Amino acid sequence: QVQLVESGGGLVQAGGSLRLSCVASGSIFRFTPMGWYRQAPGKQRELVAGIYSGGSTNYADSVKGRFTISRDNAKNTVYLQMSSLEPEDTGVYYCNLFHTNWRALNYWGQGTQVTVSS
Repeated sequence: QVQLVESGGGLVQAGGSLRLSCVASGSIFRFTPMGWYRQAPGKQRELVAGIYSGGSTNYADSVKGRFTISRDNAKNTVYLQMSSLEPEDTGVYYCNLFHTNWRALNYWGQGTQVTVSS
């Protein structure tokens, strides 16, 4: 089973930046599309960004132009650079497989908390 460890969250003022990291176990990481997801208080988890093994990316409309997803296959790590943060970005951020049926994924890491103050 894939192990996922997210880190890099914290408290930041609106307009600030954070860089999240996710280390995944498994030798097939380099072939695996990966995504970042978030869950705000009282809301359902949502997809934020995804990156394919070749580097192509997808973003939710709400974060386009502000967030950048990247990966380092040599380190089994996927990153999320977040800039121009808004209070609406507050939530717990998770990484996982980037998949059309991601809601059916039954393993999630502990996530990392991002809090943006106004």
